[in-house]
Amino acid sequence: VLDLSTSALPADLYRRVSEAARPAPVIAVTGPTDPAIGRALGEHRVDRPFGPRVLVGAVAEALRSGASAGDQGLLRAGALALDPGSRTAVIGDRRVTLTVTEFDLLEFLMGSPGRVYTREQLLDAAWGPGAGAGSRTVDVHVAQLRAKLGEGNPIRTVRGVGYVLDA
Repeated sequence: VLDLSTSALPADLYRRVSEAARPAPVIAVTGPTDPAIGRALGEHRVDRPFGPRVLVGAVAEALRSGASAGDQGLLRAGALALDPGSRTAVIGDRRVTLTVTEFDLLEFLMGSPGRVYTREQLLDAAWGPGAGAGSRTVDVHVAQLRAKLGEGNPIRTVRGVGYVLDA
């Protein structure tokens, strides 16, 4: 959220911050502005005065539109590439078909390569907190994921702890 209501050159400041923050969306808070300047401030704009719900709504919309536009970027680990925007996975030159849960599990692991996660952390990430699934469910899904990814799969078991994705 960028407050431009007191800026002498709001369009220039917005452009510089937007470029630096990419791929994160920037929500411009403005005061009374010239319509030409308003158009230069992008699609995510809140005019003063506003209430907290208006700002929260603008942030939620900016995040939704950013996610749908595929701005999240590719996640990579060795020969494996994951595109959260289109929910596709490719290993080498082969496209891999994943279930929703397998994709969510792999996306979570690829978000922090090299970090070891317990089965409970992976359950919360892929199935949601309080899911009725047991920790062996993670083992089954990781085994299925490894089988689909083949020999180049970067998922490693850390005995007695959980799983890690090697970058």
